[in-house]
Amino acid sequence: MAVQKIIEYNSLDSNGQISSDKYNFKLNILEDSGNYLIHRDILRHQISQKQGTVSTKTRSEVRGGGKKPWQQKGTGRARAGSSRSPLWKGGGVIFGPKPKTTSLKLNKKERNLALQTLFYNKRNNISVIGELESLITEPKTKVFCDIFKNYNLELNQKILLVVSKKTTPLKLSTQNLKNVELISASNLNTLSLLKAKQILLTPLAVNDIKEIYCD
Repeated sequence: MAVQKIIEYNSLDSNGQISSDKYNFKLNILEDSGNYLIHRDILRHQISQKQGTVSTKTRSEVRGGGKKPWQQKGTGRARAGSSRSPLWKGGGVIFGPKPKTTSLKLNKKERNLALQTLFYNKRNNISVIGELESLITEPKTKVFCDIFKNYNLELNQKILLVVSKKTTPLKLSTQNLKNVELISASNLNTLSLLKAKQILLTPLAVNDIKEIYCD
């Protein structure tokens, strides 16, 4: 059964100080079967990431092999119809993998419920920071790292940065930092939330999350 919980955060300014701006989330969470639903949504996300392009050739697809290697009878050897038989070197593959698309269906309400439940479980690791999009106007990783030092964040742990829209300077500033994952609020998923040790939200991202995922 879903239970409604409210969490509230104070925003941090560019100097890492607590500002007067407050943001709250009204979340519907599952107390009993929440972990099961989160697991299902993570599984769905991982399956959707598969390319499904792996392929092998069967005996009919391998080039050559049209000529019968030797006559059917009279040679004393085992009969053979093609040099591309799976028994031969250079032959086809029996029951090899073929391209396919796999998906795991999960209702939209279930996905949102899983995301809200995990979001609530991670509530102590979430911070709302100032307008990061306006602070970073040029693609420089050093500037980004200096801003993060003001928030007393260590870049040796997994950090999820959720913004309303990925700007080019922000994208280029974070692409060399292996522990920082930049994601837009519309693409937020349970796998990214689960992996992150610290979750940072911008004010615009907070509004997007409330609009998209919270009823």
